Amino acid sequence: MRSAGWARALARLLVRASVSPNAISVAGIAFALLGAYAVLDWSNTTAGLVAAAACAQLRLVCNMLDGMVAIEGGRQSAVGALYNEIPDRIADSLLIVALGYAAGAPWLGWLGALAAAVTAYIRVLGGACGLPYDFRGPLAKPQRMFVMTLGCLIGAVELTARGSHWSLLAASWILAAGALLTCALRALAIAAQLRGRAS
Repeated sequence: MRSAGWARALARLLVRASVSPNAISVAGIAFALLGAYAVLDWSNTTAGLVAAAACAQLRLVCNMLDGMVAIEGGRQSAVGALYNEIPDRIADSLLIVALGYAAGAPWLGWLGALAAAVTAYIRVLGGACGLPYDFRGPLAKPQRMFVMTLGCLIGAVELTARGSHWSLLAASWILAAGALLTCALRALAIAAQLRGRAS
């Protein structure tokens, strides 16, 4: 998406407007908060589920644009690394936990949010060990937001047709299981690289 014309144009517009990359990162939390509110309070309406899906994607767009503005606009800051990571963890948790509650399985939402945070921890841990950052999936951040978006959109159709929320529950299960698998694969890959470096 970073190479898409609209993304580059929007990044240039933000640079010209002197918008801080850190402010864009925080805006991602705002969109996640709106999405969480929509999926929690409006989960019995198609508009609420569509709004939640849109917010999940807007949160992802913010995550893309903050880096583009920082690098291409030459606006890196001393605390940019913190703003690049911490808002992501908050936004992930807001959306995934809210989805679990809306699906009637709060524990599953909390498990998915915890597993999502650990995927990032393992990635950063690998970097601290001197290895390249490992962004492998199957459920890295973009894929998690895709599952969230798809679950909400299918949920909107399901709600209209059947009045049920099975799609939200399925999305919550996929998020939790996929994030746990991602944790395992990243940890195994780091272990293999560390063993190879030691031999």
